[in-house]
Amino acid sequence: MANDYYDTLGVDRSASEEEIKKSYRKLAMKYHPDRNPGDKTAESTFKEISHAYSVLTDSQKRARYDQFGEAGTSGGGFDPFTGDAFDLSDALRTFMEQGFGGRGGFGSEQSRNEQRRRGNNLKLTLEVSLEEILEGVNRKIKVKRYEACNRCDGVGAERGSDRKTCPVCQGQGQVKQVSRSLFGQFINVHACPNCSGEGSIIDNFCKDCHGSGRKRVNSEVNVDIPAGVTTGNYLTLNGEGNAGERGGPPGDLIVVIQEKEHKYFVRENKNLFIEAKITFSEAALGTEIEVPTLTGKAKLKIPQGVQSGRFLRMRGKGLPGLRGGRKGDQMVRIQVWTPSKISDEQRKLLVKLEKSNGSKPPEIIGKGYFANISD
Repeated sequence: MANDYYDTLGVDRSASEEEIKKSYRKLAMKYHPDRNPGDKTAESTFKEISHAYSVLTDSQKRARYDQFGEAGTSGGGFDPFTGDAFDLSDALRTFMEQGFGGRGGFGSEQSRNEQRRRGNNLKLTLEVSLEEILEGVNRKIKVKRYEACNRCDGVGAERGSDRKTCPVCQGQGQVKQVSRSLFGQFINVHACPNCSGEGSIIDNFCKDCHGSGRKRVNSEVNVDIPAGVTTGNYLTLNGEGNAGERGGPPGDLIVVIQEKEHKYFVRENKNLFIEAKITFSEAALGTEIEVPTLTGKAKLKIPQGVQSGRFLRMRGKGLPGLRGGRKGDQMVRIQVWTPSKISDEQRKLLVKLEKSNGSKPPEIIGKGYFANISD
């Protein structure tokens, strides 16, 4: 997909909706798959211009695109893992919905019928843990969806039963309504109501699916979750949505990622944050402690004289980026723990320490952390 939708359609950024529509019509007629059978380049171009058109003719999407670019259209057609989720069926539907395919019969009858019978997309949320995000994971998910009927192989008719040409539209799938007024004659073309635009009718419906060609079932789908995903990312599994009626193409399955809350870690982009409590003696003398990581426990050296609130960095113990690169870090915030109850012996030792030289901070009052807080 081109980076600039305006360039894709060959219009200025200030172009009106009518100018965008005019340019799209010209390009769509040129690159339509029915006029370029087997030409993958033309098919790709047709998808590009159709997607650009769908964005730039929607006032809200266009405003987001003008402000944020392609990222502003996330959730409206792009798959961040496999590329453009605006597939050929979406492009053909856009073409048909604008009335470019219904005047004068442009486009094959098969493509028009498939668009009318295409199954719906499905959307579900999948929770994944930070451990799964670290390496990536393959998950099996359960999906309730329509699949092709086994009894009739998805055609909707009993085996051995023929489909008959629709007597209303004579196999065209369309009917015309002619009306006249003072301004002249108007012709309205729409899908045939008798055959739902298919051009043929079923003589003997399948007893299992009652002519729809599909049944609702519980299915399992394999999903490959790449490393580095985060909440809001999504995968588009082409053809894993609802089956279309009577052999129509299936819709897609949209899997939205939801990150599980972790027991220890808080995530910020590729970095992980965790808090570790140590005693006053450990802070003053220095020590070595074990802290959890996503791959198990690791040793962390605490320097002598560490202050409460300081962050210690464990390089490469964070998460990978979605597109690779070095891993983030694990940031450990040191919290010096103060006991709420002490014994008499501990009290005497602490009093003795308090009276010794060098046991007090050089500066008791100051801005400290708050110096970095702006008004």
